[in-house]
Amino acid sequence: MTHRDDIDCGCQEYNALSRRQFVMNTAGAAVLGTIAHAWLPRVVLAQTASPRDIIVHVFLRGGSDGLSMCVPWGDPNYYTARSTIAIPRPDATGTLKATSLDGVLWGLPPSMLGLLPAYQANQLLIIQGAGLSYSSRSHFDAQRFIEVGKAADPSVSTGWLGRHLATVPPMNSAATLRALSISQGLPNLLEGAPKTLPIPDPANYVLGGSSATRAARQAWLATDYGLAEEPVRSAALDAGATLSLLQSLNISGYAPSNGAVYPNTNFGRGMRSTAALIKANVGVEAVQVDIGGWDTHQTQNPLTGTMATLMTEFANGIGAFWADVLQGNGNYNVTLVAMSEFGRNVRENGSQGTDHGRGSAMFVMGKQIAGGRVYTKNWQPLARENLQDGQDVRVTVDHRDVLAEIVRNRLNNPNLDLIFPAYTPTFQGVTR
Repeated sequence: MTHRDDIDCGCQEYNALSRRQFVMNTAGAAVLGTIAHAWLPRVVLAQTASPRDIIVHVFLRGGSDGLSMCVPWGDPNYYTARSTIAIPRPDATGTLKATSLDGVLWGLPPSMLGLLPAYQANQLLIIQGAGLSYSSRSHFDAQRFIEVGKAADPSVSTGWLGRHLATVPPMNSAATLRALSISQGLPNLLEGAPKTLPIPDPANYVLGGSSATRAARQAWLATDYGLAEEPVRSAALDAGATLSLLQSLNISGYAPSNGAVYPNTNFGRGMRSTAALIKANVGVEAVQVDIGGWDTHQTQNPLTGTMATLMTEFANGIGAFWADVLQGNGNYNVTLVAMSEFGRNVRENGSQGTDHGRGSAMFVMGKQIAGGRVYTKNWQPLARENLQDGQDVRVTVDHRDVLAEIVRNRLNNPNLDLIFPAYTPTFQGVTR
């Protein structure tokens, strides 16, 4: 049943929008729940698609060490806490050392210099002390709480980005695919989003089995599911149309701009495919890309080891994306957000690694992002008495403050009380 009192939109896609449908996984066509929650407010939908950015969300899964990714080289407590794994100061001897960003406190490690051009162009903002205000050291819980936009509430089953997409009309009314995650399964982040699929490799998205019968089987699926009941029918037909769309784009032959070179890794190829989809202008509004492996309990080695390799892959991946899509005066309006579920302990452990912590570094990139700086709120030196529980970077910027400002100012969606339920965000000045 359509709840007319909950709708203010003339767009047909949204005339079926109801409180009940906000707890449906549209991509998988599986009903996850039917309870209308008390916190769910009236949805305000625009009559037409207003100009807004495409959002790219990068999740650093595993709890990334923000102090290695954005180095507090001006704080002697950092070197006391990390006698073997600290990044040397910019004025240290040798070549493997931090590059100063502000001349006082913050710098990039050698493995993250792929981000320096975007930073120097004032299109990259690094936020230190960002994270989940709710205390959790569980990867599973913290990731889920961040993705659904509310901690410790099992009744919230859709993602904050899914709810954003469900409360704005499509940027392209003819779009077959509005959002995707470059993964095997749909993450919590995008649950509830219309016309959304998990696609592990957009450049090679085909039906399995013999190529000789692929076209016939694809046509049969479209015919067969065309007679199915909703929501199975729409989900299946959208998937079939997406197969045809991606096959027509020749993503594998995509040529990046401005000399951008993406890492030849799953993450690098995912960012390259993201750029190709955005430039194809087919109506994609949101992309989720993961990069895992950040759970560095031992032998972290951020200069030449595991952490260094990951940082290089991450920085070069989104650095190439910046050069390819955002550098110069291109017409692509995109905001990229990269974050992890939590940070690591300030002090290294006995295995030359770091254990689960709290606050970490968050990265925000875009033409309308107030970048070229490291943003902190009430930051204190890393002496033990200033740390959360005597061991962690304090969370002084709730990640929802950053995300909500982007949703409102760059994605032009006013429904913050629905997208981030039971939370009143404080904008931090991350957008211009």
